[in-house]
Amino acid sequence: MRGNTGIFTWALVAVQCLCGAYFLWEIVASIAGLPSLPLRWQTRELVELGASLGLILGALLTVRLLFVAQRARQRADQARRMTSGQFTEIVDGYFQRLAFTEAETDVAWMLLKGLSTAEIAELRDTKLGTVKAQCTALYRKAGVKSKGQLFSLIVEDLLL
Repeated sequence: MRGNTGIFTWALVAVQCLCGAYFLWEIVASIAGLPSLPLRWQTRELVELGASLGLILGALLTVRLLFVAQRARQRADQARRMTSGQFTEIVDGYFQRLAFTEAETDVAWMLLKGLSTAEIAELRDTKLGTVKAQCTALYRKAGVKSKGQLFSLIVEDLLL
């Protein structure tokens, strides 16, 4: 698909350049008193149509490329923040976007550190059933079924 997009982009640029060159020549010829290119009216209409379509498609492509560049910049900024020691803040923000409660956030961090539900219950001084319920709730909110999937989701969403 990217190959086709590249071909389309270059064809669009070629059409714009050819039409622009024709219009520029017409202006220069008119100012300098040179003969203009003899085109039949049907051909001139096709050139104008090509120029108009080229401008419109070029504008749409520019908007698309701006969105792509903006997403790439956001990913690069996030990667920079993560490598500059802000990983904890970024993951906490991610947990907030998933609407984790404070307790679910604590449990999620402990899961990411590799602790078992029994170890989490002991550290948090709660019952094992409570931790399992919190795990079920945070898995549901994240749209996953296990701590491995949760870790993969975080890596995929935040790092990739």
